[in-house]
Amino acid sequence: MASTCIVGSMKRPIVPRITVITLGVEDLERAVAFYRDGLGWPTQGIIGSEFPDGAVAFFSLAGGLQLALWPRASLAKDAGVRPGHPNPAELSLGYNVLESSAVDEIFAIAVAAGAAPTKSPGPTFWGGYAAYFQDPDGHLWEIVFNPDLLPAA
Repeated sequence: MASTCIVGSMKRPIVPRITVITLGVEDLERAVAFYRDGLGWPTQGIIGSEFPDGAVAFFSLAGGLQLALWPRASLAKDAGVRPGHPNPAELSLGYNVLESSAVDEIFAIAVAAGAAPTKSPGPTFWGGYAAYFQDPDGHLWEIVFNPDLLPAA
């Protein structure tokens, strides 16, 4: 059931979805290389360089979701906030897999690509299996086998 918000005198449902996740990065070329070359995710590369603060890279993910990489300073300027020091504990991105052995495999690929391991693969207190790493800009990723939240094959 969708939530309802009041816009003026109209009630309109707010559809629960996320279509783009934008990560602020310090070095756009380095970040693109990590996701494209290290993790093997497809992208058209950096676009929008002809615009001030416009350089960005998009990665098409499963389910229609887009991952955008944008320089932190450009993202802060666009959002109207002051850039600050990133804190990796503010957000984690989850990558759920179909079997626990995939956690080990993906974790090894990410670390070989330059990710900083923060928690080695192992059983979780809730009955799953997981690991954490940080990408080159410190964004926290969880690779997880959660039998209750299996992704579409």
